[in-house]
Amino acid sequence: MVGIIVQKRRINHRWQEWTWEPVGVLPWAESGVRWRLLTEEPDRIQYHAATLPMHIYRSDTEAYVANLETGAPAIYVGLREGEPGTDEWDFEPSFVTVSPYEVQDRLDSAEEIIERLVLPPVLLEWLETFVATHHHDTEFVKRRRDRVRVDVVEDGKGDPRIRQTADVFRAPTARRPR
Repeated sequence: MVGIIVQKRRINHRWQEWTWEPVGVLPWAESGVRWRLLTEEPDRIQYHAATLPMHIYRSDTEAYVANLETGAPAIYVGLREGEPGTDEWDFEPSFVTVSPYEVQDRLDSAEEIIERLVLPPVLLEWLETFVATHHHDTEFVKRRRDRVRVDVVEDGKGDPRIRQTADVFRAPTARRPR
């Protein structure tokens, strides 16, 4: 379980007074916490917004190795916009992961605010132990082409609606024969 620290910060913007951003994590935080106030200043408020499970899988060790090899291992935290009118908070923590591949997939949707944060030392040690135990390098195997003869004449190639044999790749026209 990882606690998510979210910051509400005042910004100088014409249409928006505040911005929300994940700024930290609390390793092995207590579960059931929801928007506990941590610090409050005039232009910045920090909350322990939620505690989320961080799942890691033996099948994804390649992604974790890629994260560890960057030189600055990271933990990624996502915020999703809250449902209007259902809660007092503008955003809700949606996920936490150490897999850069998962984050890449989530960035395609553009529905979440995703921040890359420094991986705390205790989680770094835990992840390194997990990778050392479960990761196995797979050897690259080059795929061989099929031995198909390409010099053989193919009958019926192209669109059967085209009468010319010279240009079988031409698109059919909209004109109908008279």
